[in-house]
Amino acid sequence: MNAGIRDMVPADWAAVVRIYAAGIAGGNATFADAPPPAEEFFASRIPGLSLVATDGGGAVQGWAAATPTSSREVYRGVIEHSVYVDPAAAGQGLGLLLLRGLAGRARGLGYWTVQSSIFPENLPSLALHEKAGFRRIGRRERIAHMNHGPHAGVWRDTLLVELRL
Repeated sequence: MNAGIRDMVPADWAAVVRIYAAGIAGGNATFADAPPPAEEFFASRIPGLSLVATDGGGAVQGWAAATPTSSREVYRGVIEHSVYVDPAAAGQGLGLLLLRGLAGRARGLGYWTVQSSIFPENLPSLALHEKAGFRRIGRRERIAHMNHGPHAGVWRDTLLVELRL
């Protein structure tokens, strides 16, 4: 693997949305039923905390991005992240590269906690986050009702994981 990470730019959108859509189709990555429009995606992400992983030729193979957890001032240092890797590039260490890059940048920007909610069935994501130093801090039972994909009509649990920076 000759991968690297860099800032996500609008020109990456076609690859980002393709990878995001693959995660949605699998049913264990997100409650979202479709990727948002590019403008909405970029406007809701924290500047400096949207990254892509590229292969040796510069092709986007994965991405990570963060959003504020709350608009309340007391939570200004807590962010929620997403990380997605192209299924064809899974198992090559790109997710770990993205998580470590995101955590380092977040720390540099003054954030103190990175968190995410993960479906308990998403064993690869849970293993990745554990390897990156995240800890499980709770389970939210029947937190949302899935309305699409292979789990349509099912109440889903999520596990809350966090990394203190």
